Amino acid sequence: MQPYKIFAVKYGAHGPRAASLNFIGADPHEEGSPLDFFVWAVVGPERTFLVDTGFDATLAKKRNRTVLRAPAEGLKAIGVKATDIRDVIITHLHYDHAGTCGDFPNARFHLQDKEMQFATGRCMCHAPFRHAFEPDHIVDMVRNVFAGRVAFHNGEEELAPGISVHHVGGHTMGMQVVRVWTERGWVVLAADATHLYANIDDIRPFPIVYHVGEMIEAYGTIRKLAASPHHIIPGHDPLVMRRYPAASRELEGIVARLDVAPRA
Repeated sequence: MQPYKIFAVKYGAHGPRAASLNFIGADPHEEGSPLDFFVWAVVGPERTFLVDTGFDATLAKKRNRTVLRAPAEGLKAIGVKATDIRDVIITHLHYDHAGTCGDFPNARFHLQDKEMQFATGRCMCHAPFRHAFEPDHIVDMVRNVFAGRVAFHNGEEELAPGISVHHVGGHTMGMQVVRVWTERGWVVLAADATHLYANIDDIRPFPIVYHVGEMIEAYGTIRKLAASPHHIIPGHDPLVMRRYPAASRELEGIVARLDVAPRA
């Protein structure tokens, strides 16, 4: 089994934020961590997977977020062309993970059955659930289904030797995490199963949630899948860029290498 390289590509940010936006039950006056927005490139000797597709500048303006670069532009900086991507894993369909799919015209999208059910079913009749979704993204994914470009998964599935998806739920009904074999062992790209290190380390769930119980149980699943706590990568923590070395000197603060040991 050949190891993969993993690159965290930062494309946007949001903050400052109150702690109550990051943790259920936090003091509304407590200052919280800002969020970074990432996509992740999982690069093997024969095959490259993209995990999530981010959002664009138009949506950033709509939602008062900051876009630093298009996700495809960030990938280009590490030599990954958007047109060469054949597999995109969508961890869930929230706006910051399932936009810009059109920038990857040759890709097949890997999605959990329950996520499509969630995003197109009765839960979207309720504003608290649908707030983090963009209707155009969901319609685009339905079109991809009819174009034969979506691979659905139900639970745990190996996509290729050394990379697998695992349904955990919690944040959304169909939330999935990605387990990757690297030279330092099994790394878990947790995405929004844990936005920040503190969510999983301190068992402080994130407030945007479909099922709090599943979210907390997911923390245990992630720990079992990862080689150690240092092999768990949260979805939005700015600490990721500080803890891991840059892909190159020029990409400091833009692209981090996750398949190597964190900085001391």
